[in-house]
Amino acid sequence: MADYIEPLQKLAEQFGKLSGIGRKTAMRLAFSVLDMSEEEAAEFASSVIEAKEKIHLCPICQNLTDKEKCDICSDETRDRSVICVVEDAKAVIALENVREYNGLYHVLGGVISPMNGVTPEKLRIKELLTRLEDSEIKEVIIATNPTVEGEATSMYLSRLLKPAGIAVTRLAYGIPVGGDLEYADAVTLYRALEGRRDV
Repeated sequence: MADYIEPLQKLAEQFGKLSGIGRKTAMRLAFSVLDMSEEEAAEFASSVIEAKEKIHLCPICQNLTDKEKCDICSDETRDRSVICVVEDAKAVIALENVREYNGLYHVLGGVISPMNGVTPEKLRIKELLTRLEDSEIKEVIIATNPTVEGEATSMYLSRLLKPAGIAVTRLAYGIPVGGDLEYADAVTLYRALEGRRDV
């Protein structure tokens, strides 16, 4: 029946464009929207539009923000001698939830993946190098996911940064290979931060 209702199909197709959403889940989400009241549906649609209009990249760390610069870069109490390099904004949230790291971040916007057409030039590495011109930076923690692509990105960054005389460390393995930081529990992330090592 749902296949013949064009607006429902269009809605499910839009949900299906979201990362990690399959056909069945997309259809369930579409039905969930239909179960909403007019007001709830309008608020839902408004939230999507507002997020797209207001959220942008922080000009310093490339994290998501709705302000001129993000709260972390604006916080003068943070340790400005350490930058933790992550793949995406989800990793920043995961590490912040541990409440043990007090340095700054840099969001690459992905990892090197030649198979997917992602070369170093497509990542925000140039912005990181610009930040490292600040003599205050003493350590860069590479916190990419422990996947083949994450490891390749880590090695690339290490080779790029070591000649600058900055300490380059990598999160210790407490996170399973193939896992994502956003799904790791706080204890695992804490141990990974505590046990980081030279690259």
